[in-house]
Amino acid sequence: MEADKDMSLLCHRCGALLTPGKGNFYLVHILALADPAPPILTKEDLADDLETEIEKLLQEMRGMSEQELADQVYRRLTIHLCATCYSEWIENPAG
Repeated sequence: MEADKDMSLLCHRCGALLTPGKGNFYLVHILALADPAPPILTKEDLADDLETEIEKLLQEMRGMSEQELADQVYRRLTIHLCATCYSEWIENPAG
């Protein structure tokens, strides 16, 4: 148990040293999911040759890794932020 107390982490934003148990950082979980709504299809979409469209999509996917394909649908990240970076990030996560 003592070894865990000596373990150090770095802030993912500024690189500051973070020490578990000292209360000087935040553990942030980020979950990103692709739009879960069914696609909106038009009459033109339905008139297209579905077999050709599926083949085009499969051809695009052949050049991608499993990770690249999965990242387009679901991504989960865990980051560590020092108190200062967390305060800035939580107010403007996209900034």
